[in-house]
Amino acid sequence: MSYVVKAPEVVGVPVVGTTEQFPVRRVYCVGRNYAAHAREMGFDPDREPPFFFCKPTDSVKPVAYGDTLEVPYPSETENYHYEIELVAAIGKAGSNISEADALSHVWGYAVGLDMTRRDLQMKMREMGRPWEIGKAFDDSAPIGPMHPAGTVNNLEQAEIALRVNGEFKQKSTIDKLIWNVAETVSYLSRYFRLEEGDLIYTGTPEGVGPVVKGDLMEGSVEGLGTIAVKVV
Repeated sequence: MSYVVKAPEVVGVPVVGTTEQFPVRRVYCVGRNYAAHAREMGFDPDREPPFFFCKPTDSVKPVAYGDTLEVPYPSETENYHYEIELVAAIGKAGSNISEADALSHVWGYAVGLDMTRRDLQMKMREMGRPWEIGKAFDDSAPIGPMHPAGTVNNLEQAEIALRVNGEFKQKSTIDKLIWNVAETVSYLSRYFRLEEGDLIYTGTPEGVGPVVKGDLMEGSVEGLGTIAVKVV
């Protein structure tokens, strides 16, 4: 088959311990899924239904362990924020998935960053408009190597953390998710048929803040390693 313009390349996330890659189809993100982060953003963290936004597939930027991914400071913002997140990768398609069956649809997990043009996000929120220009921009979804779900133990109690220039800025545990991974997968599948290759960025804990050119971010989830991203 031929195309009239160049076809998009498949974005692949390397799988730990192999030469294989996890192909990315869609990127879903959960908003305000840690109570303390909801409070710092000015919201009541009552257990309201989760809400979602999307990032483009090519915003995903894999970073290998031991490497430092360089991302350019984005245009049109003066308030560029980090958000460390656990990422769940879908390996079995489905819709209207039950909570009891949800984790069987998860192929693996990775460390991710939901980079945000916070000033633009807040402006859009105040105007009642979608968040895309604040969330769905180029290079906004760095991600570490993918770990098959069967190799990950005690994830529910794992520490999630982010340091900027060596100083801890975010530090929490996965069990503080308002909606856990199984609940998130189940709820999301009521509105979208999940397919192999989908990524779900599950939300960030408290401590989000700005970075500038030259800053080095180191994000980690216990058991999934640490990724390094530098703003240039």
